[in-house]
Amino acid sequence: MAGILLSRRDFLIGCSAAAAPILTPMTFAAAPGENRLVVIVLRGAMDGLDLLRPLGDPDFARLRPKLAQNAEEQSLPLNGFFGLHPACAPLMPLWQAGELSFATAVATPYRSRSHFDGQDALETGSGEASGAATLARDGWLNRALQVTPGAQSLGAVTVGVEPMLILEGKARVQHWYPVADSRMSPQGLDLLGDLYDESPDLSPTYAEAQLLRGETEAASGNSGEKALGGYVAERLRGEARIATFSFSGWDTHHRQEYHMGKRLAAFSEMLLSLREGLGADWARTSVIALTEFGRTVAENGSGGTDHGTGGVALLAGGAIRGGQIMGDWPGLDEADLLARRDLMPTADVRGYAGALLHEMFGLALSDIEGQVFPGLNLPQTLQLVR
Repeated sequence: MAGILLSRRDFLIGCSAAAAPILTPMTFAAAPGENRLVVIVLRGAMDGLDLLRPLGDPDFARLRPKLAQNAEEQSLPLNGFFGLHPACAPLMPLWQAGELSFATAVATPYRSRSHFDGQDALETGSGEASGAATLARDGWLNRALQVTPGAQSLGAVTVGVEPMLILEGKARVQHWYPVADSRMSPQGLDLLGDLYDESPDLSPTYAEAQLLRGETEAASGNSGEKALGGYVAERLRGEARIATFSFSGWDTHHRQEYHMGKRLAAFSEMLLSLREGLGADWARTSVIALTEFGRTVAENGSGGTDHGTGGVALLAGGAIRGGQIMGDWPGLDEADLLARRDLMPTADVRGYAGALLHEMFGLALSDIEGQVFPGLNLPQTLQLVR
């Protein structure tokens, strides 16, 4: 099975990009054809009720007297019922162009509220926690590669501190560890530099990666989001056709208004950088952003929300049939909530990922339901791709 080769420049760019805390790690895979898929794991349980605000539900303002205080005036109108968080204003041209959609009231079958188990359930695609006896320790994207038509030409490469579970499994994945890490202190980086100085072969590579990292952070306002979008786009314009990475920072127990605004602005910057970098290939690209579970419908006493169940998936790309709010809205009346506290899921979020695999890469429905997402009953009417 042929793998994707990284040039020295690609490796250094990857090291620079992966050094930012939000980019740990990234994985790329080859696939036949010209369609492209980007899977983003929003770690920390993003609050879908803040991203996609149900302004038309009479209980929304009652349950969130502070978080929803000015939501009616500040939110960006979408369809007369839902409004988009104002920090996503840069994404409104995508919505208007039919390149952005949302799936509401979605979740995996996992029903507890542990970040670690929830993320494992999301990445394995089983919907079960990692401790479940029936759970195989491989990821649904890896299993998808094994049944994709043209599988003999597939390969994958990971750039980051550790591989993502979503692409671990029998399909071979190469792993590249970044030599630069911005989470280290300046003293730690100096010590690491001293260690690399002992090797005449590695010292120039480390120095170049550090320089490139500094240039990238300066160009992107020290955030890294624009660099991430550009780097992923560059890989997808080459041999890669599938990309997956994490985008963290969504565990908003405190000061949610502040933290959600910053993370959504950063996410928007990254997504638009990806679109710009892909150029004409954006028309053949689908992006899906998933989170391990949603958050409580009621705000807490710390200006935030706690771990919940039902949430939102975001879909974008020139290949997406955009401008839609998909899914059945369950309502926020206490009788309609799960355990009288969470948004009731009305759809399995795995169905949207499975539909993209079927529509973008031709995976058989029987393989998606039987191997990629065991136990999934894939909806036949989603038609996510143009």
